[in-house]
Amino acid sequence: MLEFINRFERLVYMLLIALLVVVLIFAMGEMFWYLWVSVTNAPIGLLENHELTSVLGTFLLVLIAVELLDTMKAYIEENVIHVEIVVLLAIIAIARKVILLDPAQTNGFELIGIGIIIIGLAAAYYLMRKAGFTIGTPKEKHPEKIEP
Repeated sequence: MLEFINRFERLVYMLLIALLVVVLIFAMGEMFWYLWVSVTNAPIGLLENHELTSVLGTFLLVLIAVELLDTMKAYIEENVIHVEIVVLLAIIAIARKVILLDPAQTNGFELIGIGIIIIGLAAAYYLMRKAGFTIGTPKEKHPEKIEP
């Protein structure tokens, strides 16, 4: 029964990865299209503030999707979720929120909440790095030279 559940879970992850790839393709197409339309509008070659934030927001959304794809790929390969990648994903997501945020339209409590989230994520990332959590394969240890 446990083997069936593991296979089913793997199948679900594979389907999610396939769907995420489709979403990434369309998001990149939208980003290129919006950038093309924004640059070719008068004045040609210049982006207005709202166009620039929209293109940057779409770019960061694609970056978030790529990091999520990396997390899912790591889970399929190693059957382990890399917490550092998830925290980096959250940092990118909150950075996207801050970049696209219009301070005139938000109240102080929302800004304080975002600040607390940023501090918490930064502290979590710092502590994970300090504890030695790494992404990818561990570094190869070089044998120490013994001098005669």
